[in-house]
Amino acid sequence: MTRVRFYHNAADPLALACELAARAAADGRKVAVRTTDARAAQRFDAMLWSFDQLAFVPHVRSDSPLAARTPVVIGSADHPAPWPHADLLFNLAQDVPGEFDQFRMLVEIVGDDETEKAPARARWMHYKSRSLPLQAFDALRREAM
Repeated sequence: MTRVRFYHNAADPLALACELAARAAADGRKVAVRTTDARAAQRFDAMLWSFDQLAFVPHVRSDSPLAARTPVVIGSADHPAPWPHADLLFNLAQDVPGEFDQFRMLVEIVGDDETEKAPARARWMHYKSRSLPLQAFDALRREAM
């Protein structure tokens, strides 16, 4: 059963995703990052190179031949491709990933803008209706809600 974590009130959802993905990869986890579109995927890719000057986070796009051997794989909702592993899925898109139930854990990162909160509430209710274990965290205070 997929566990679901929501990080609410992220001032910069991509930056928080970089931090969490880097931490997970450093712990030996495999991370799939689902962005809204190709432009956001490109921004996330660039951010992984620069968000921490002392860190290197191995990452590739989901259509890369190296995807199965790389800890962080980046894809987008507008060009879905099969994920090479099923450990963690970070959802930065506004919809429910069709393949979320293939993963051990789904991480939903929600910005502090009202246009992101309403779709996030719908996703929360979707997961709740399936009796999935849900946890909520405040991204600003870095604590459980």
